[in-house]
Amino acid sequence: MIAIIDYGAGNVRSVMNMLRALNAEARIVTSGDELGGASRIILPGVGHFDHGMALLAERGFIEPLNHLVLKQRLPFLGICLGAQLIARGSEEGDRPGLGWVNADVVAFDRSRLPANLRVPHMGWAETWAPEAVIAEGTLPRCFADTFNAKTRFYYVHSYHLLCDDQHQAALRSWHGYEFAAGIVADNILGMQFHPEKSHEHGKKIFSAFLTWQPVA
Repeated sequence: MIAIIDYGAGNVRSVMNMLRALNAEARIVTSGDELGGASRIILPGVGHFDHGMALLAERGFIEPLNHLVLKQRLPFLGICLGAQLIARGSEEGDRPGLGWVNADVVAFDRSRLPANLRVPHMGWAETWAPEAVIAEGTLPRCFADTFNAKTRFYYVHSYHLLCDDQHQAALRSWHGYEFAAGIVADNILGMQFHPEKSHEHGKKIFSAFLTWQPVA
């Protein structure tokens, strides 16, 4: 069963609709106590970093998530804010993140953006996996096979992940400069874009997540 975490800050219904279209067994959970029996976990998210972490704590998600993802190593997918929350922290606030990956969340550097580009970065953008990342197997093959020269996803964000190890930034996109659009660390996958709002390209991502078997 796929657990879709509803902590008051995500597009849970859109995610559920995508999974239903793929005939996947999924359930929306609203507290950490409801995570029992999950085989995969999706953490959607929109909004402010500190608010997201506060809501996860209030609904008792943090301890069971740490156990299921770090100890039992269940496949995990974080989306947009849900991807940012797996980092150590964010320039957007003061609360520590889950700290599952060696990365921080930073604001777009406006000094590097041309005058015609605005923040938030909003709309469709080309997204790709660097050849070196594919060759080294950093991005699991089931996900790498979903990308081609025309792959585009929908984005709405003012902040993005900055990884200590750039090889963990397995997906990239461009808004004035190249930034991490996706991050992979063992059984943990975070995507800055919204696959649940990205039509057929997004459906392919969810389909890959359903078959993904991280190396133990």
